[in-house]
Amino acid sequence: MTLRVLRAADRTAVPWKNGGGVTREIAASPEGAPLDDFDWRVSLADVSADGPFSSFPGVDRTLTVVEGAGMDLMVGGEHHIVDEQYWPHDFPGDLETDGRLLGGPVVNLNVMYRRERTTAAVAAVRGTVRLPVPQSGTVLAVALEDGAVLEGQDIELDRYDALVADGASPGVLRTQGWALLVTLSAR
Repeated sequence: MTLRVLRAADRTAVPWKNGGGVTREIAASPEGAPLDDFDWRVSLADVSADGPFSSFPGVDRTLTVVEGAGMDLMVGGEHHIVDEQYWPHDFPGDLETDGRLLGGPVVNLNVMYRRERTTAAVAAVRGTVRLPVPQSGTVLAVALEDGAVLEGQDIELDRYDALVADGASPGVLRTQGWALLVTLSAR
């Protein structure tokens, strides 16, 4: 098993692919892959204005609002109201998508994965959860609030810190607040 702790304080803000905002990459596979050739990518995006989303051909996305009132997404001509924090919302990354803020800036946690290479499941969790790791897969847990602890590992996660495990379960995560659990499997 490989286990890595990724601290929020170590992330750098970079411009979005379309230049309309900034993102902070939490993790990607393969590590360091460019935006046109990752298998999967997890990031936090600061959205302070209405506007179009970047297009990612062949990529499915899961957007979870972690701060703010939410967004009205127009995805391929259909409205999707994403107005509940910690509620993952799936949509194709290659459809034309435009976002309208519902009540000021938001922070979104984005999971993007190439549908031909990877599957992903995203869940908001609270309390005690055994972290699953699929065969030939990865589990990523992001603390959405302070106070998450990986039992028996002496690892504490503050807000937006993450841990990534490959190959086997790292154990039990105990949270005082919410965390986002992302399970990624190769196809």
